[in-house]
Amino acid sequence: MMVRLWMLALVVLPGAVQAQVCEAQAAGEVPAQAIPVQGEPVSGWGVETARPRFEVLPAAVSVVPGLLLHGMGSLVAGDTRTAGRHFLLEGSGLGLLLAGGIPIAVSGASRRVIGPLYSVTLAGVGLLSISALANLYGAVSPAFPPGEVARHLPPLELEAGYQHVMDPAFDYRHFVSVGALARLDRVRLEAGVRVSPDEGNLRVRVGGAYRLMGAPEGARGGEDGTALDLEAAALAHRYPSEFFTLAGGELFLRGRYDMARFSPRMAGSFAEMGVGFAMQGYLYTGPVDDILFEQLLFSFGYGVYLGRGGPFRGEAMLYYDHRKDDFPGGIKGGSGVPGFLGLRGRMLLYGPWGVAAELQAGSAVVGRVSLIYALGGEP
Repeated sequence: MMVRLWMLALVVLPGAVQAQVCEAQAAGEVPAQAIPVQGEPVSGWGVETARPRFEVLPAAVSVVPGLLLHGMGSLVAGDTRTAGRHFLLEGSGLGLLLAGGIPIAVSGASRRVIGPLYSVTLAGVGLLSISALANLYGAVSPAFPPGEVARHLPPLELEAGYQHVMDPAFDYRHFVSVGALARLDRVRLEAGVRVSPDEGNLRVRVGGAYRLMGAPEGARGGEDGTALDLEAAALAHRYPSEFFTLAGGELFLRGRYDMARFSPRMAGSFAEMGVGFAMQGYLYTGPVDDILFEQLLFSFGYGVYLGRGGPFRGEAMLYYDHRKDDFPGGIKGGSGVPGFLGLRGRMLLYGPWGVAAELQAGSAVVGRVSLIYALGGEP
């Protein structure tokens, strides 16, 4: 059920584009050869598309009233096709939000239906958020050259850094962070360790992903970053001072959509959304029964590519993650206990060297900075 809901959300983006393209062609507004075709790049090294000019009035209208009506800035700029796609995307998100939220309220959040309905609600919130951020990005993006998706990424990256946690519920603060990322054609393998030298708090996560659709990260060639991945992972988080360990496994379906397919105004940006399921348990060392539980996983975000070819390449993304078992925990005070917000970036700067940084805010605030060393691949 959750996978079907995620696929519905994923289809809304390209569906909105295709509907507006056909409508524009039928009306004769623009020649067929000038319209980007789904599956073809519209910027970067593939096909260069004329960029719209930056205008102050459309940018201002994208904020007020554009934050409520996401296509108003494009409409004022005379880009009716992009405006129509925004209205369709925003309307789809609002429809999913109401379709999930109203039954939740009427049923009193019954456990019998809360899982599927919460998935529908989160998909609606995700589409609304993506539409709002795309609206703002499209208003300011003509003022600067857009970034490009990296043509290729190295087969192996090693990472070491520092993580700081400000959590009122626990005493640990300082962590050493190490990790590794390997790319093998359509397979990606990852491992990460966070350990607090003083308290002994330790979190280990090992996982991998298989690319179902889209070009591999190590050899995209002339394709964009649109892709669909099936991910699996196992984790263990040891709390020695509290005498328990959290352990479990998860499956996750994650999709990325290059927003240049949505509109030339969105070139250099992308949207992500994913849904999954985790089975986990609290394992206690004292005379307390172990607890087994399930967790709905859901995330969405909007990001930008950094760099335009050459040694400097990477990306940054603002995102929401619905999980509660990571260091940030869940945001307190919301209905159903929301997850956490995050901002992360990962960049290869020159040669084999790069940096990564991440800031997360839930019931706790977590910051991390790391140094990356890449092995193999082209410079």
